[in-house]
Amino acid sequence: MAKTELVRVLSDDSLYSLPMKVTWPVNMDKNKKYPVLISIYGGPNAGTVMDSWTLNGNQQWYAKEGIIQVAMDHRASGHFGKEGVNFMYHNLGYWEMKDYSTMVKWLIANGNADPAKICITGFSYGGYLSCYALTYGADVFTHGMAGGSVVDWSLYDSHYTERFMGTTSDNPEGYKSGSVLNHTSKYKGVLQIVHGVIDENVHMQNSIQLISKLQDEKKDFEFMVYSGGRHGWGGNKGAHFQNLKTKFIYKYLLEKEVPKGLLK
Repeated sequence: MAKTELVRVLSDDSLYSLPMKVTWPVNMDKNKKYPVLISIYGGPNAGTVMDSWTLNGNQQWYAKEGIIQVAMDHRASGHFGKEGVNFMYHNLGYWEMKDYSTMVKWLIANGNADPAKICITGFSYGGYLSCYALTYGADVFTHGMAGGSVVDWSLYDSHYTERFMGTTSDNPEGYKSGSVLNHTSKYKGVLQIVHGVIDENVHMQNSIQLISKLQDEKKDFEFMVYSGGRHGWGGNKGAHFQNLKTKFIYKYLLEKEVPKGLLK
């Protein structure tokens, strides 16, 4: 049975004890390095790490396959009240990535994590941070799976965006630094970009602009669109999406064929 543990990591500026939920590989060998799969959402005041959990079949399977599975929360996730959330004001992206990077470095130094196989995955805001990790944070994060991603906050709705970022005229530097599009030159890993064609929440132009920028810079990536897909999808396309992620994990993190019968 896989062991899941709540770990707290001191932030780089020593202000916060950042929570991280880790499911360790079964029969872990302290002399080996293991790939890491980080699942995040990461939006303001939207923490996902709690001092309780259940172990599902999917987690148990990947623990037996030898993957370190992680959920992590940054300083603005709500655990540290309004004081923590205030760090994100006019500065989406920066503190999330700084704190995530600190926790990954802890895993590398203390948890037998393989620095060449650090994968981050998420959807919506989690997709944004996965794209940001493979660009702005490319010195730490090597692989990513991003779905329904915002890539530039000027492309998202003003009701949400301006609450945290102000306007583009009031906060031009914040919009500039928080845009994935302005950091594509740093990209050097493998990113899987996925979007629903009729996503009315995060418009598909986000992913289109990102892939166009990566193509202009001759960067390699994976891209999949789902016809009829909104901000999430089910049915056969939902099964296809799950298979897509499973294949990515086996190809890049485990470096072997997907076991027979695992795909939906």
